[in-house]
Amino acid sequence: MRNQFDEQLEALNLQMIQMGGLCETVISLAVQALQKEDKHLIQKVHETDSEIDQMERDIEAFCMRLLLHQQPVARDLRQISSALKMISDMERIGDQASDIAEIAEYMPGMRTLGEDFIRKMAREAVKMVTDSVDSFVRRDLELARNVIQYDDIVDDWFAKIRQELIGEIAQDNTVGEYCMDLLMIAKYLERIGDHAVNIAEWVEFSITGEHRKY
Repeated sequence: MRNQFDEQLEALNLQMIQMGGLCETVISLAVQALQKEDKHLIQKVHETDSEIDQMERDIEAFCMRLLLHQQPVARDLRQISSALKMISDMERIGDQASDIAEIAEYMPGMRTLGEDFIRKMAREAVKMVTDSVDSFVRRDLELARNVIQYDDIVDDWFAKIRQELIGEIAQDNTVGEYCMDLLMIAKYLERIGDHAVNIAEWVEFSITGEHRKY
């Protein structure tokens, strides 16, 4: 019976990896859509977001079956309950990438202004999402805690791009609408980093039994 349960927990890990991979993909696609003004990429973002939504429902159902049909010990129970919390954050990551794509649909192509900051923020956000999911699968407490600390880097990038955009608007008010759109995109990327931190905190709970916010 325990062997069967271990196999089911491994299946859960694989589903989490797949959902995490979709989150990485959707962020990258959203930033590409900004840079290339490609309607196909924008549609692909929305399709990938829908896949993430479906995976949330599938994993939630799978976790509920494990809880109802198995008898998980405390450690297993923490792993399953943490997965249920994590998929909610991953679903929100998909939503925010979709929000970026919606802005991209009505923006002119990304100018040099702010482009470097957005690209770097996206790269850091993807790293945080990847590492947070990896820490769950590998039960790597140090990696999870590194993600939590790494959030300061994404926050710093957001502060930098906000200051740059404020300066640009002060010099040329004709770029105001563009700068506000770009600031919203940066805010969505910062929120994606926050969701990665939430995931890492639930990984920490699954391993230690303690959650720093509760």
